[in-house]
Amino acid sequence: MTHKLSYHTNKFSEKVRHMNDTNSKELVLTAAEARSLHTDIFALLSKITELTDNKEEPTKPQDISMSGGKF
Repeated sequence: MTHKLSYHTNKFSEKVRHMNDTNSKELVLTAAEARSLHTDIFALLSKITELTDNKEEPTKPQDISMSGGKF
């Protein structure tokens, strides 16, 4: 399954996968990795908020009448 995630999110996912594969009990991130992941998470949350808050009013249905003419 391929996801279009940011570089830092992918790196975090790889670390978690490795942790699970090796049955490790800890996951260590450098400060830079933590900051980058934090930035990616909040960018994603911001995008989700933008998409959910940007609800457009539904368009009213339009009446369309058609005639077959001489058909």
